[in-house]
Amino acid sequence: MDDTDRLRILLIGNGGREHALAWKLSQSPRVDSIYVVPGNAGTARALKNVENVETVKADDFPALVAFAKENKVNLVVPGPEVPLVNGIELHFRKAGIRCFGPTEKAARMEGSKTFAKDFMLRWNIPTADYRNFSDFGSARSYLGSVGHKVVLKANGLAAGKGVIVPSSHEEAHVALENIMLHKEFGAAGEEVVIEEYLEGEELSFLTFCDGHTLRTLPPAQDHKAVFDGDRGPRGMGCYGPAPVATPQLIDEVHRTILEPTIHGMCMERYPFVGLLFTGIMLTKSGPKVLEYNVRFGDPETQTLLPLLKADTDLAEIMLGCTDQWLKSVRIDIEPKFSTTVVAAAGGYPGTYARDHVITIDLLSEGQSSADRIIFHAGTKLSEDTPKTAGGRVIAATSIATTLEDAIAGSYSLMSTIHFKEMHYRTDIGQRALRRRKGSSNGHAMSYTDAGVTIAAGNALIGRIKSMVASTARPGASATIGGFGGVIDVDAAGLGDVSSHGQQLVVYPLLTTLTLAQYWVSTTDGVGTKLLVAHAMKKHDTIGIDLVAMNVNDLVVQGAKPLSFLDCYSTGSLDVNTAEQVIKGVVAGCTEAGCALVGGETAEIGGILPKDGGIYDINGTANGFIAKGKQLLPNTAEMMAGDVLLGLASSGCHSNGFTLIRKIVEERAGLRYTDPSPWSNGELVGESLLTPTRIYVKSIQAATEKDLIKGMAHITGGGLTDNVPRMLPEHLAAVLDASTWKVPEVMKWLKKTGNISNVSISGRLYAELVPFSVQQPVWSTLYMIWYSSGLMQNTDFESI
Repeated sequence: MDDTDRLRILLIGNGGREHALAWKLSQSPRVDSIYVVPGNAGTARALKNVENVETVKADDFPALVAFAKENKVNLVVPGPEVPLVNGIELHFRKAGIRCFGPTEKAARMEGSKTFAKDFMLRWNIPTADYRNFSDFGSARSYLGSVGHKVVLKANGLAAGKGVIVPSSHEEAHVALENIMLHKEFGAAGEEVVIEEYLEGEELSFLTFCDGHTLRTLPPAQDHKAVFDGDRGPRGMGCYGPAPVATPQLIDEVHRTILEPTIHGMCMERYPFVGLLFTGIMLTKSGPKVLEYNVRFGDPETQTLLPLLKADTDLAEIMLGCTDQWLKSVRIDIEPKFSTTVVAAAGGYPGTYARDHVITIDLLSEGQSSADRIIFHAGTKLSEDTPKTAGGRVIAATSIATTLEDAIAGSYSLMSTIHFKEMHYRTDIGQRALRRRKGSSNGHAMSYTDAGVTIAAGNALIGRIKSMVASTARPGASATIGGFGGVIDVDAAGLGDVSSHGQQLVVYPLLTTLTLAQYWVSTTDGVGTKLLVAHAMKKHDTIGIDLVAMNVNDLVVQGAKPLSFLDCYSTGSLDVNTAEQVIKGVVAGCTEAGCALVGGETAEIGGILPKDGGIYDINGTANGFIAKGKQLLPNTAEMMAGDVLLGLASSGCHSNGFTLIRKIVEERAGLRYTDPSPWSNGELVGESLLTPTRIYVKSIQAATEKDLIKGMAHITGGGLTDNVPRMLPEHLAAVLDASTWKVPEVMKWLKKTGNISNVSISGRLYAELVPFSVQQPVWSTLYMIWYSSGLMQNTDFESI
C-alpha cells in the first residue's frame, strides 16, 4: 500500500492522551475512520469519523486483530504502555497491519528499569549513578552504605507508582521492604533500581522515530504532583514549549541523549519505531535521563499536539515512522505556548468516587476559540450524559502567543467544567513565570509578576459558581462573575414600586428606595477564629460563621435576609482553601434563606503574608422588613412584666477567640490537634470550630406574626452591653442563670482561664455564666415576648 491510500485507524486506550490523538488524527485528510477501544466520553462524540468500540477488550490481542481485519484497519496506534510492553506490535505485524509503536524488545526501555539503565551505561548516555538488585539482602546492604539521597524504582510496570523518592534513609529502607518483601507492586518489584537522587528541573522530550531518523516536538514541563506547590503524586498539568529549554540545551539533549539512544537501539538490533518519551533532569553537570517511555506522555500529548500547525498531518507522521520515510516528513510548530490543566476526582490520587455527572457550560465569546480544547480522560457516556470514570477526569488546554495568556485561557476554560468534588492545581506554569521574573529585568510586566494570580481567581470562580447558584431565591439570581449582584424588587416580594417593577443593585448598594418598608444592611467578620481554622487546616465552617454573624444582626431588627456578599482577602490565593470557605458561605446562605449574589477576592501580598495561605474574610448581609411589619426593637410597646426568652448558642461562636486561644494555647498548653478535655471523641480545634448558630428559622414565624417586641444578638459586648441595646431607658432585664444548661466547653474555659464572674450593681446572679465584658465567649440571642416579665429600671439591681 503506498502513502496515498486512505487510513482506517484502530486507537487503543481510554485516557486524555487517546482523546488528544483521536482529535488530531481526525483532522487528517488521509483518515476515513478511527475506532477507539474502549475510548471515553470525549471520543464517543463530537469528533469526525471517530467511534468507540466496547465489544473488544483492549488487552485481547487476537480479538483486536480480528476486529482490525474485519473493519479493514491499516494502522494501529496503541496509547498506553502495557500493550506495547506485552508485544502487541508483533500480533499486528504478523497480520500485515502497521502498528505505530515499538517491538516488544524495544519496549523494554520502559518495561524494565534495569534494562534501560544498563543500556544507558553501555552507550554512555548521561543518567544518575545506580545499582540493580534482585536480592533483598544485597540491596539492603548497598542502601546502608550510600551517603547520598536515593530514588528507588521497581523494575517493571507499576501503573506509574513504582518510583519512590524517600526523604530519609529510614524511609528508603521501609520502601525497599515494601517493594521486595511485601510485593507492593507485585512482580514489578522483583528487581529494583537504587539510583542517585538528581536535583534540578525536569523536561519531557517527545520524539517521533522510524528506527533511524528522529523528529522531536518542543520540550514540555509537566507538573507531576497532584496538589499546588508540587505536593503529592501523579501528573496534573503541563506547559510547553518550556522556556528553560534554550536552543543550546535542546541541541545538547539531541547530541548527548536522543541520538545516542536511537543509534544504540538500532545497533543492538531492536530499532525504535513510534514515539519515544524521554524524561530529562537538568542538573548542574548537564542534562541526564530520568526515564524512557515508549509511548506518548500524559498530559504532555494534550499540551503539544495542539501546537502542530493545521497543515502538519499526524497520520502522515505516523506513516513516516512505520514505513521508514520520516526523513521526508515536515513537522511545523505554531510559534505559541500551550498549557493544560487536569481536573481530578475527589479523593484522587487515593480512593475516589465514580459516576458523578459532568456538566460543561456554554462558552462565552471570551472563553470560546479554536485555541481552547477540552480533552476527556477518566470519563464515560451514560445515557448520553458524561460521567466521571477515573481519577484524572478531564483537561482544559489553551494555546496563546504568551505563556501567561495560555495559562489564563486554560483556567478560564476549566471554569466551565463542573462535577462533584472536582479539584485541580491552580499553579500550573507558575514555575516558568517565576524563572522569567528572576532572570529578566526588561520584560513586559504583568499581574503575575506582582504576585497576583488571575488564573487562580478564575479557577476559584469556576469551582464555586454552581455552589453559589444554589443559594438563589426569588428576586436574587445568585449569579457571580459580573460587577454586582442584582435584586428584582417585585420578584423578591418587597412591594410594588411601579407598574414596571424596579431593580435594586446591591453592589454597589443603592439604599435610597422609595418603598413602604425598611431595607437593613449589616457587615461583620469572623475574627481570630480564623487562626484555629488555619491550625486545623479546616475551613469549611468559617463561611457559616461569617453568614451567621451578619444575618443574626439582621433578624434582631425584624428583617428577613435577602442577599449576601463576601470579601475574601489573602496574600496569595490558595484556591482549595478559598473553595472550602465559600462552601461554608453557601451553606450559611442556604440555612439563612438568602442569596449569595457576589463577592470580592483580593490578593494583597503587600499587606498579608504570601506564605501559609493566611486570609481574612468579611461579609455584608442585606434584608428587608415587609410593608406593614415592625422595625425592632419596638421600645414604645415594651413594659414591665414582659417576658425575656433566650435561645442558646451552639457553642463558642465567633467572638472572644482572642481570649479562647490564650486559654487553650498558653494557660492549658494544648494544641488544636489534641483530644478535647471537655468532650469525648473530638479534637480541641474541631470543637472550637463548631459554627455559629443561625437563628433565622428559629424566630422567623414569630417575627412574621409580630409577636416579638425586641431582640439582642449577644456578641462583642456580652450580656451587659447587648441586652440593654434593645431596651428603653426606663426598663432593665433580669436573667435567671440558674435555668441555663452551660455547655461543657464553657465550663472548661471558665475554670481553666479562671474567668471571674462579672458583677453589676453589687450582686451577681449569673454564677456559671462564662463571659467577660471585654471578651465574651458565649454568643446567644435574647428576645422580648409580648407577655409579662421586664422590670422597671428603678427595680433593676443586676444581671
